Amino acid sequence: MSTPVWALSIAYWMHMLATVLWIGGLAALTLLVLPAARKALDPQAYADFLVALQKRLDPLGWFSVILLLASGMLQMSSNPNYGGFLTIDGVWASAILIKHLLFGLMLVVSSYITWGLLPALRRAALLKSHGKEAADLESLQKREIFLLRLNFFLGVFVLLLTAIARST
Repeated sequence: MSTPVWALSIAYWMHMLATVLWIGGLAALTLLVLPAARKALDPQAYADFLVALQKRLDPLGWFSVILLLASGMLQMSSNPNYGGFLTIDGVWASAILIKHLLFGLMLVVSSYITWGLLPALRRAALLKSHGKEAADLESLQKREIFLLRLNFFLGVFVLLLTAIARST
């Protein structure tokens, strides 16, 4: 039984919307927001900013991930190139496999940032703002920038692989 056109259309729309929200958010955060905030704000204001930003972005980002998973599964299973789980029999299947591996890596990086790095960064920034030693703050900030950039570039490659799969 084939997927109704209306359902597939909604899945494509939700997938594109979630992609724009997640990758666009990474781009804005990586290239614009955090570098400017780090330069313009004192440690206490930066720590407060990170808390406020995380409260707003995390739910949106993780909701986007859920939408990507649900809509992507429907799209993939409806695609005539889909031959079954781990059936790699052409350019489309190879592109989709690599795309999903990169997406999984993005999820691992995002999880670490959300539940490991950002709380540590907030603690270090708060310590520094209270005049206490926070020797690892600079190291954590560098790791944050690296991981956000990594996730952004992985997202760009995921989009490239999507384009390759759609062109076959």
